Amino acid sequence: MPPYDPSAFPSFAVTVDLVVLTVRRHALCALVVKRGEPPFQGAWALPGGFVRDGEDLDGAAARELVEETGLCVHDPGAPMPVPGNGAHLEQLATYGAPDRDPRMRVVSVAHLALAPDLPAPRPGGDADSARWAPVGELLGPDGGAADPGDRKDEEPAPLAFDHTRILSDGVERARSKIEYSSLATAFCPPEFTVGELRRVYEAVWGVTLDPRNFHRKVTGTPGFLVPAGGTTTRQGGRPAQLFRAGGATLLNPPMLRPEV
Repeated sequence: MPPYDPSAFPSFAVTVDLVVLTVRRHALCALVVKRGEPPFQGAWALPGGFVRDGEDLDGAAARELVEETGLCVHDPGAPMPVPGNGAHLEQLATYGAPDRDPRMRVVSVAHLALAPDLPAPRPGGDADSARWAPVGELLGPDGGAADPGDRKDEEPAPLAFDHTRILSDGVERARSKIEYSSLATAFCPPEFTVGELRRVYEAVWGVTLDPRNFHRKVTGTPGFLVPAGGTTTRQGGRPAQLFRAGGATLLNPPMLRPEV
């Protein structure tokens, strides 16, 4: 093997950034943290950090997820997260523009994490504060289903680095994947009603769906849902049947987004 000189090549760092999505108060929300130190001090950003020596990418993303949210990662081949504290985690894309970080050349491997309604986040590391923000507030009216109180007359402030683009890519990944996979159940508790699942689709897609048509489609799709053997009145009204995610990972036929 010929001699190899590492100094002949430019050095760069590798980070992981997390697009953590959940549904809160019927709105698709993303976890953002306020940076406590330069660069972009005081700006909102996606959670993440540098990959440590001897750490692989998936391990770094799982570590950051635990540090930022307290969530562990479930088997990506399974349709449902670990009950109570699990999340679906998958690689999203790699971002490596030479000027994306003013400190040095940094390549980020972004990951998408999906989980049921989560508690208020806790800041950590170089973050001053953390919050769940409606996607519509971060990306604009077309970026997701925002709460009615969101400001409509102002352009959203850009996130630090290229995180606005990363978030947009993560939201579109989630929107497209729930069309043809059972991934929408990752936003639900272990047992849920068809109405709760419908509100997930409505929040992620930013649309209103016909309840009867939706019920017919999801209960008629083989392997999508299985009865849990109980009912609930937690949303008021008549008792509603509880379901769990079935064994199917791909939906046939798919749940296509309505034209908006």
